[in-house]
Amino acid sequence: MRALILAAGRGAGLYPFTETRPKAMLPVAGGMLLESALPKLRAAGVSDVVMVVGHCSQRIIQHFGQGASYGMTIQYVHQKEPAGIRDAIRLARGHFHPGETFLLVYADVLTPGNIYRHVSQTFGSFNQPVAAICHTPQAQDFGTVYLGADMRITRLVEKPTERAMGNYVLAGVFVMPYRLFELLETREMDVSLNELSATDGLRSAIWEEPWLDPKHPWDLLRGNRMVMETWREAVVDGSVQLRGAVQFRGPVRIEGDVVIESGASIFGPCFIGQGSFLGNGVLVRPYTAIGANAMIGFGVELKNCVLLDGVHVGRLSFIGDSVIGEGVRVGSGAMTLNQSMDGPTVRVRMNGGHVDSGMTKLGSFVGDGARIGASNTLASGTLIAPHEVIPNHYTYPRGES
Repeated sequence: MRALILAAGRGAGLYPFTETRPKAMLPVAGGMLLESALPKLRAAGVSDVVMVVGHCSQRIIQHFGQGASYGMTIQYVHQKEPAGIRDAIRLARGHFHPGETFLLVYADVLTPGNIYRHVSQTFGSFNQPVAAICHTPQAQDFGTVYLGADMRITRLVEKPTERAMGNYVLAGVFVMPYRLFELLETREMDVSLNELSATDGLRSAIWEEPWLDPKHPWDLLRGNRMVMETWREAVVDGSVQLRGAVQFRGPVRIEGDVVIESGASIFGPCFIGQGSFLGNGVLVRPYTAIGANAMIGFGVELKNCVLLDGVHVGRLSFIGDSVIGEGVRVGSGAMTLNQSMDGPTVRVRMNGGHVDSGMTKLGSFVGDGARIGASNTLASGTLIAPHEVIPNHYTYPRGES
């Protein structure tokens, strides 16, 4: 069976990180959302992929190429304007044949298990269209699914009211007939799925493992933790250099050519990417992911955070409950506060106003290429635009910048 992967979405609510990358390329546990999906698709028997790309499409194409390193062939379809799921699927119609059944995959969902195999097996059992469904605490953000007594899907509501909200939501993986393309010519996606349910029948594949479709920047921390909680063993490349006494605890994963100086403490689950450097006395606490070619200075503490590739953090800084974009420079003695004094949960100022994160501890979200000067303290829930410059903070001489 072939797969149609929808990877054109931007994810506006994930600012500042989706200013410079598509949503499918957001970071998680040392990889990316789409990067975690392709090996599972291959394990489910998929070797031929059609992928719809749009916003920052070159980042996807340059990273995955034609798919050879994943044991598959990838063909790309370009969605030039962000026109939604219906338009994205219709654009790919010419790559499929009448009578063909295919996996339809939303590239921006995350789950540790192989949901694609589960959906394919459900299709094999019933030979009917299938939709993966799951529980989520944020059910109001997704289409609600109603089930009959035989666990078939009887109705879908794209934007449910509180009264109409059900227990299950669509999980972003389907087995669909070619007829879906025909239905989408005159109908929206939810109407087309309801039509399939009424005519062909639409089976549910209930997914009971953790599942996430990131909607806000702090969801990246949730996804990072979700994946790392499945790690059971330490994996340390043989080329890692330990320059003195270094303390390890738990399932740490360290890639090649990493250098760790004496006095560092690395507590898993955590990830350290290729070619990174950790200075003397660095403390890496659980659920931290450090990207490739990072430079972490003397005495820095990292806690439950995601640092993308090429991040530099100056000595004696604290980064906690935060996501730091690619190539960011953080000066010495900088600190991300991670608690609010105004209430139990942290509120974040976003384009549409303040959003309650629902999290009691939350740091900062720093876009790619930003520069944060020495001795700055960032309030909890801070968002910093890509390439923004925050000057060094100092007390003398006064009145100068």
